[in-house]
Amino acid sequence: MKTVLVVDDEPKIVQLARDYLEHAGFAVVSASDGKAALATARASRPDLVVLDLGLPELDGLDVARTLRRDSTVPIVMLTGRGDEADKIAGLEIGADDYVTKPFSPKELVARIRAVLRRTERPPDAGDVVRAGEVTLDVPRMRVRVGARPVELTPTEFQLLAALARSPGRIFTRSQLLDPLPTIAPTARAVTAAPTPPGRAEQAEDEEEEQKREEQSEETETESPVRIAVVSDRRGAGGKAGGESLR
Repeated sequence: MKTVLVVDDEPKIVQLARDYLEHAGFAVVSASDGKAALATARASRPDLVVLDLGLPELDGLDVARTLRRDSTVPIVMLTGRGDEADKIAGLEIGADDYVTKPFSPKELVARIRAVLRRTERPPDAGDVVRAGEVTLDVPRMRVRVGARPVELTPTEFQLLAALARSPGRIFTRSQLLDPLPTIAPTARAVTAAPTPPGRAEQAEDEEEEQKREEQSEETETESPVRIAVVSDRRGAGGKAGGESLR
């Protein structure tokens, strides 16, 4: 029987989660604050932790950070916080999933089962990368140095995985960054279409020169017309005027 540690400072939520989890076939232990959660986790060695982020004594993110440093136990965050940054921070620390309050107990049970299926699946040969004492579990994005877990952000993990898969290889900056969705587009955007120095000023000068040429052509075209008008005013049919027009 799998054991689930439920950590929340609201007794009604703990009892509700306990009822549904026990009905689904899980054993349940509980804690109401951060310090008690760490003590219970060390004593009972649960198979999964349901962790509220808004805890007294010790914040839920600090509890998750400590759990992840000491073990690879799956963590499902349970939170009433609407701030997306908390969810992202928890996932980057190493939480496997989250549920936002108010929540459906059936959904919580379903998510717990899904996380346990993922974490219990035997890794394929290509899913584990080893380089010296460093071991990377690629699907779960977990790193160990010897027996000690190491916390990495998703970007750091992908960079380390690329290096560990090809030990001794020298990478260029673009070879490392291009596969990363959060970094590569920015890097490509910066270098894709550089503007030559002075190009804007040159374009302005060319445009100004073209305008001057057009104005000059208009002046040459209009001059005979003005001469003709002046000649006509001097006297129609005058010899001097006629010769000037020709």
